[in-house]
Amino acid sequence: MEEKDGRLKALEVTLSQLTKRYGDGAVMKLGSAPGMDVEIIPTGSTGLDIALGVGGIPRGRVSEIFGPEGSGKTTLCQHIIAEAQRDGGIAAFIDVEHVLDPTYAAKCGVNVEELLISQPDTAEQALEITEALVRSGAVDVVVVDSVAALVPRAEIEGEMGDQHVALQARLMSQALRKLTGAIKRSRTAVVFTNQLRMKVGVLFGNPETTPGGRALKFYSSVRLDIRRVQSIKAGTEVIGNRTRVRVKKNKVAPPFKVAEFDIMYDEGISREGDLIDTAVDMGLVEKRGAYYSYGEEKLGQGRENAKAFLRENPELAREISDKVREAAGLAPVPWPARPATERSGSTTPRSAVYAEPSVEEAED
Repeated sequence: MEEKDGRLKALEVTLSQLTKRYGDGAVMKLGSAPGMDVEIIPTGSTGLDIALGVGGIPRGRVSEIFGPEGSGKTTLCQHIIAEAQRDGGIAAFIDVEHVLDPTYAAKCGVNVEELLISQPDTAEQALEITEALVRSGAVDVVVVDSVAALVPRAEIEGEMGDQHVALQARLMSQALRKLTGAIKRSRTAVVFTNQLRMKVGVLFGNPETTPGGRALKFYSSVRLDIRRVQSIKAGTEVIGNRTRVRVKKNKVAPPFKVAEFDIMYDEGISREGDLIDTAVDMGLVEKRGAYYSYGEEKLGQGRENAKAFLRENPELAREISDKVREAAGLAPVPWPARPATERSGSTTPRSAVYAEPSVEEAED
């Protein structure tokens, strides 16, 4: 007993010395650490929030969203930004690809007037800007779009055909080593998007990989694989995509969950469609044949009519959303209010149908 008391006293002295040297919280008991619950930023998709297990992407951590071109990576990031802004947060978009469309971003709910944007010339500049924003402690979410487009300064200043072996990977590894601690302290959600590349000579297994080395895979708490699985058509016109997201890695909840939702070209993620699908799966909205109902309330015949009804009745949509998130053990989030003109006259045709991608679309 005396030996145990002596060890505890020695520990207290050591902790006191460490606190004096490195400040409060340098070493603490895990149970006494404040704010142990995971803080999140919703993704804009109820189904994906549930698949992530905590209600969105975690703050104070790194997340990666990867997939083929045209799969919805940037759209998903814009909805994350919109959710952060809706909660009063500040968002930054590092547009490495130089392709941000302000009009489409606004349709996704982004307040483009308040969005911080940077279009850096080099990878070093992009990562230094990201580090400065994170260390400021004033930014809630930083999106870097994309890792594959990060061009090291040496490559820009060199000649075409020059070989720069693993330069991008070494740069990402160094940046993430420097950023991780600052991201945790500032509670900033940092989201990297990434493209896909093919490994040469792979005969067995998945030949797909992501550029930028392995560091981002290790440092990411969440990795999302996003794919377009179907085209949504009105007649012969493609008006959107059915999108599937797989949670490939998750350090804050069980991984390997899957979510599907629609991305419409005129609005981004279809919130109403996503809510209906999730509520039907959870038994909160009843589907009999083509008719949808919520309790005694008739939502409409057909999914598109039910979506239009919820669009015109945001209070009911908010109620269903709260019930869905409560049933999944998640905190409710504000349901976005649409402008009156958008509620009364949606550009989404009600005769939309799902179709398998054509050969050209599948190659994309």
